[in-house]
Amino acid sequence: MSTDDATTDPLAQAVEETTRIASRLIRFDTQNWGEGRANPELEATEWIAALLQEVGVESVIHESEPGRANLVARIPGTDPDAGALVVHGHTDVVPADESEWSVDPFGGVIRDGMLWGRGAVDMKNMDAMILSNVRDMMRKGLRPRRDLIIAFFADEEAGGGYGAGWMVENHPELFSGATEAISEVGGYSADIRGQRVYLVQTAEKGIAWLRLLAHGTAGHGSMVNDDNPITRLAAAIARIGAHAWPEDMPQSTRDLLEGVSEITGIPFTAETTGELIAELGTVSRFVEPTLRNTSNPTIVQAGYKHNVIPATAQAFVDCRVLPGQFEDVMLTIKELAGEGIDVEPVTVGDSVESPFSGRLVETMQRCLLEADPGAKVLPHTMSGGTDNKSLARLGIVGYGFAPLRLTPDLDFAAMFHGKDERVALSSLDFGTRVLGRFMLEA
Repeated sequence: MSTDDATTDPLAQAVEETTRIASRLIRFDTQNWGEGRANPELEATEWIAALLQEVGVESVIHESEPGRANLVARIPGTDPDAGALVVHGHTDVVPADESEWSVDPFGGVIRDGMLWGRGAVDMKNMDAMILSNVRDMMRKGLRPRRDLIIAFFADEEAGGGYGAGWMVENHPELFSGATEAISEVGGYSADIRGQRVYLVQTAEKGIAWLRLLAHGTAGHGSMVNDDNPITRLAAAIARIGAHAWPEDMPQSTRDLLEGVSEITGIPFTAETTGELIAELGTVSRFVEPTLRNTSNPTIVQAGYKHNVIPATAQAFVDCRVLPGQFEDVMLTIKELAGEGIDVEPVTVGDSVESPFSGRLVETMQRCLLEADPGAKVLPHTMSGGTDNKSLARLGIVGYGFAPLRLTPDLDFAAMFHGKDERVALSSLDFGTRVLGRFMLEA
């Protein structure tokens, strides 16, 4: 970018910084395998603290375990009567198998107008947009309307036990006065018959990561054994994985599909639900799971030698639960598992439901529509989860708002936890500008 461009574009420096910061964050290998096994986030978190310190923002870092680092900073606002807004991201990422990628997943590669790498969309891109806008705000001497609590958490990809959950339990004072929060997976665009629509995340399903432990009788692999825990476990996870959960649409999904109906002219009825979801294109993969509870076996572990029947076998199941249905889901899972199998919660997080109304949402809409006139803004339910679940325990109302105007060639849903994760630089440009204005005006 030329000097003249930087002079005429007041956000030019912030936009340029977003790409640079995101690329550097990706180069911190913060893979998180869960169950406490992770590459510690401390180095990346200390680098973030230095970026903030450089522009006069003091932060504190708390480690839940050695290296599992969480950072919080507070920027005073101009309205002392307004509740604080938590703007938060996470610095950990899911693992990446380099052999499956066309680039180094931790190289922060910029190629073909895209930023590539693990975390490019989940969620080091948003981390970078937050940081570049805070730095821009402080360099210009601007103050937001309300206090901003800037937080970067560890361990989101494993449920937040070393991150947001731990911070809420051990340092709730850092979030005093906060009433609302924004984080990942919302504010991104979808195309519906040529109409660009931005989806603000107003709800997310609950999480129930479960361990199934099957008991049986150990013995020689050559013997007849009617009490084989592997056989019992295999039958249980087959029943759980194949279970047809009934449809029960949450309000945010209903509101979204009513909006799709208005755009397309397709009537919104029980019979047209699938047709309306299909109009969302690849984004439909985010929406379809919100129509019901889900239960997917993800890991099976048993045995230690080919000719030895073990005494136990275990499997892990990822359940995502609609609001208010946790107890019913647990009862159903136990029934499907059957006798001889213990069902144990590993990580549990409540569902989140927030209104698609009020000043915060109106500011989201205004910032998006002024950046992209003619677009529409609709709510949606997230099938996964975010650290907003932990903050909700403090009474903080959470939203997903990481604004991105996506390019039509990108399968955005496939980028989450997928190979060759990437985001267009033009999307980061758009998001930086929208988020920067939102943070000042919210």
